[in-house]
Amino acid sequence: MRVLLLGGGGREHALALGLGADPAVTHLVVAPGNPGIAQGAETRAVDATDPQAVAALATDVAADLVVIGPEAPLVAGVADAVRAKGIAVFGPSAAAASLEGSKSFAKEVMAAAGVPTAGARTCGTDAEVAAALDEFGPPYVVKNDGLAAGKGVVVTGDRHAAERHARDCGRVVVEEHLAGPEVSLFVVTDGEAALPLLPAQDFKRIGDGDTGPNTGGMGAYAPLPWAPPDLVDEVMATVVRPTLAEMRRRGTPFNGLLYVGLALTATGPRVIEFNARFGDPETQAVLALLDTPLAGLLHAAATGTLADHPPLRWRPGAAVTVVVAAAGYPGTPRTGDPITGADRPGVIHAGTARSADGRLVSAGGRVLCGTATGPTLAEAREAAYALVDGIGLAGSQHRRDIARAAVEGRVPVPPID
Repeated sequence: MRVLLLGGGGREHALALGLGADPAVTHLVVAPGNPGIAQGAETRAVDATDPQAVAALATDVAADLVVIGPEAPLVAGVADAVRAKGIAVFGPSAAAASLEGSKSFAKEVMAAAGVPTAGARTCGTDAEVAAALDEFGPPYVVKNDGLAAGKGVVVTGDRHAAERHARDCGRVVVEEHLAGPEVSLFVVTDGEAALPLLPAQDFKRIGDGDTGPNTGGMGAYAPLPWAPPDLVDEVMATVVRPTLAEMRRRGTPFNGLLYVGLALTATGPRVIEFNARFGDPETQAVLALLDTPLAGLLHAAATGTLADHPPLRWRPGAAVTVVVAAAGYPGTPRTGDPITGADRPGVIHAGTARSADGRLVSAGGRVLCGTATGPTLAEAREAAYALVDGIGLAGSQHRRDIARAAVEGRVPVPPID
């Protein structure tokens, strides 16, 4: 099988490792890729948000399967253009990707499907924002209605900060705050059949103890020793299947990866958000534990044969990912700094590049991450931090508390009312 993977971040490096390890894959091309990906796959230059350019590249490399990593190409209609060439694609159509591309659309779908989620109001004026903030009260949750690379959400007790974020975004969704630990559940689907992966938890705030502004994610771990044993079954029954049915009813079936972001509240699991692709950095942790060949799984979803796919197999133990971010992130990150210690197994590249003299340098906000597995969550965590501590990057920052509360049994799961 010849596979074209679109993207060049940490999520795509993890996907490339998984796809490259599948014996069925005879050739892997990643566009545009990054220096870490280039060590194990062919990389090509492409404008990932240009549907016709990507479709032409897929034809040129004779791809049997195209896997679209980032959200922007999905919303731009890249999957539609590739499918029009008769090539199997893992990733939803532009219409279906609106589940991520528009928070208000996702809320409409959830309401129609009866999915448990936070109360919300879509707002386009200062007056509408003020009314919604009054209705839901603090802590205030204000979300950019469109794509914002994981940084479009503000959760704050500061009313002025909430109003300022709404003005900066223009059109926003203001929601009630959901109290409880958060869970990320990835679901592979062909629009009808659906297979859940292991639940994971990520860490959005920049600082230890969930302090500071939101980021695209500073670390993750899987599985979740504190999660209710029936959590995945409940979410599949109350969230995933009703949502997929509603998308089919609308004539826009969802094929690809449905990312369900949840809060475990006192009234049960409730949806925070949907994404239309693998999440970063949870992908790194979850795929490190997947024993089932990845390309075969994604190809089954892309070709509508997922119902015939065998049950997923998982490696024992746990996985932890810790992100190393550049100075200045999540604001304006400093770039061009030399990197050392990034050539070890388990170090996954995200925002890296080669300088003119061939040195590995920083080229983004989230630069690298250390991903490690172990027989226990504590051992996986220790190994992940050993990887991170061996990375040299001037001014870099990373959290020291990824998975710590879970290891210490301190994740507060509220009892169901």
